[in-house]
Amino acid sequence: MPDPMREPTFLILTALADEPRHGYGLITEVDRLSDGRVALKPGTLYGALDRLADDRLVARDREEVVDGRLRRYYRITPDGERALRAETERMRRHVEAATAKLNGLGQAGVSWA
Repeated sequence: MPDPMREPTFLILTALADEPRHGYGLITEVDRLSDGRVALKPGTLYGALDRLADDRLVARDREEVVDGRLRRYYRITPDGERALRAETERMRRHVEAATAKLNGLGQAGVSWA
């Protein structure tokens, strides 16, 4: 069983799941997905993208020049999709277990008062 993904990795892959994005687009989408809890700095993002590319979870999609600046777009790979699906399933099972336990609290005679 693979180790759980770190939250920034999960969010980067999630941000790429629907379309390729450039660095700033990834930073803003991760911020949106995490409700502002995860604020990626450019150096952290590009280090993570390099690592994810080495692991074949993301790949460069294309480059374009906008207002004289190079934008490099990244996309999730089939291996990245499989890893994201596996992590989502792992998390879903944990959420279901926790929900079942919480729903059973009142029936188990546990009193927190």
